[in-house]
Amino acid sequence: MEPIINEILIKAVDLNASDLHLVANSKPVVRVNGVLIKLDEYKEFNANQLKEILFQIIDEKKQNIFETRLELDFSYSIYGKGRFRCNYYFQRGSVAAAFRVVNSNIKSIEELGLPEKVREFATYPRGLVLVCGPTGSGKSTTLASIIDIINNDRMENIITIEDPIEYLHNHKKSIVSQRELGFDTKTFAKALKHVLREDPDVIMVGEMRDLETISSTLTAAETGHLVFSTLHTQDAAQTIDRIIDIFPTHQQQQIRMQLAGTLKAVLVQQLLPNVNNNGRVVACELMIVNSAIKNMIREMKVHQIYSSIQTGGREGMIMMDMSLAKLYKQGKITKEVAFDKCHNKEELTRYINSTAF
Repeated sequence: MEPIINEILIKAVDLNASDLHLVANSKPVVRVNGVLIKLDEYKEFNANQLKEILFQIIDEKKQNIFETRLELDFSYSIYGKGRFRCNYYFQRGSVAAAFRVVNSNIKSIEELGLPEKVREFATYPRGLVLVCGPTGSGKSTTLASIIDIINNDRMENIITIEDPIEYLHNHKKSIVSQRELGFDTKTFAKALKHVLREDPDVIMVGEMRDLETISSTLTAAETGHLVFSTLHTQDAAQTIDRIIDIFPTHQQQQIRMQLAGTLKAVLVQQLLPNVNNNGRVVACELMIVNSAIKNMIREMKVHQIYSSIQTGGREGMIMMDMSLAKLYKQGKITKEVAFDKCHNKEELTRYINSTAF
C-alpha cells in the first residue's frame, strides 16, 4: 500500500505548489504562488499519526539521525511524479515537516527569466560566483541551470556538495559527482577540506553558512577552481559585508584581498507573484566584479558599490530596483509588488518614470 504522504506530495505537485507543510493538529498546507492554502480534503493528523506517516519514507538510519539531532534534511523521489527536498523538525515536542517541490527538469536561463549575462558564468575558467536571495527565491534552480550549461558545453570534473541533493545531473560532456551532507560527507567544511584532492575543475557549495565553509570556499576559488555557492543576502553590497564580517577583525583585511581577487559576480534574486497572481517571475540584481569594484572591496568602500552597479549597464549590471521597474513596465508585476520588494522607493519611482526602458 502506497504511503499516504506520497498521495499528499503528488497532490502538491498537481497543484503546482512550491512547498508542502505538515504540522500536528493541522490539515496539510501547500504554498501556491507564494500563498498558503489548506488541503481541506485531508483530516488533521495528531502527533502520533503524523510521526507514523512521516517515518514511512525514511529508513532506520535516517530515523536515528533525526531523533539524535532533532533535525533531518534529505531528498525524496516518487517515480514519475516528482522529487522533493525534505526537512523534518520538532515543534512543541512533536514531529513536523516541510517539503520543497523540486522540478525534475532543469530549466534554461531563458526559461527562468534571468538576464542573458548569467549564461556567461558557465564560461568562467576560475573564480567565485555567488547566487543570493531569501529562502525560496530559486537559488538552487539557478545554480542547477548554470551547472547544466557547463555539463553540456565543457569537459570538466564537476563536484557538488549539497544539503540535500535537489537536481540530479547526468554525466554529459562533463562528469558530475554530487555529495549530500549527512550521507556522503559530514559537513560542507569537511567536504571542502578534501575536495581539492579529488581533481575538481568546478565546485558547487550548496550554502556558505559558517566561517569554516566560507574560508574553505574562498581558498578553493583562490587555487584556480571555478566555485559556485549561495548566501541568504538581499543585495550585492550586503553580500560582501556578510562574508567579511563573519571573520575576526584581525583577519578581515586578508579576506578583503582574497575576495577582491576571486569574486567574479554576485546575482541576487527574488521570486514575485505575477500580475495575474497565477505564477511567479524573477527580479534580480547583478554585479559583475570589475577593477573598480575590486578596489572598493580592498579599500573598505563597499558602500560605493551601488553607484558602480548603477553605471555598469554596459557590462550587464542591474540594480534590483531597476529590475522591479522593468517588470512593472512590462506588465509582469503590479506596482504594489514592486514597491513592496524594492530597496529604495525614490529610486524605483525614478526608474518607473524613466524612458530608458
